Amino acid sequence: MTNEVLNILEKRRSIRAYRPEQIKDEELDAILRAGTFAPTSRGMQSPFIVAVQNKDMANELRKMNARIMGAESDPYYGAPTIILVFVPEDFANGIYDATCVLENMMIAATSLNIGTCWIHREAEMFASDEGKLLMQKMGLPKGLKGIGALAAGYAAAEPAPAKERKEGYTRIIR
Repeated sequence: MTNEVLNILEKRRSIRAYRPEQIKDEELDAILRAGTFAPTSRGMQSPFIVAVQNKDMANELRKMNARIMGAESDPYYGAPTIILVFVPEDFANGIYDATCVLENMMIAATSLNIGTCWIHREAEMFASDEGKLLMQKMGLPKGLKGIGALAAGYAAAEPAPAKERKEGYTRIIR
């Protein structure tokens, strides 16, 4: 079966090297909009999505994440855009909602030839006093927790082809 959406799903790869130029505003808007159409529990749209293109703030995020990772390398792989996803701390389904938002944005980005990589450690970053101060600078309400982020930008090289799918990955019970 040939279908553009299925082709994009198979094409998506984690990109770990980016060109320095910033993605276009209309591309970023489309990616963020796709995130807002992700399924959320009871349609509550609980996640908060923040795109960071400001170099100073992006560098602050890079340092915070690297410190938690115990490394000095850039956990966002030099991506010119970092997209963060937060949810209310007390919302039981928040992590699931945020996961759908991140996936929608990765698929949308792939369809626009924008590379992405899902980045972790935002929970630890934004649980810290430094992270809470940064969320305040972003204009976010209190009571949120970080779930994940996307490094986003134009890929510096073609991604490796997909690995073969493992045997027994799916089952059909009829």
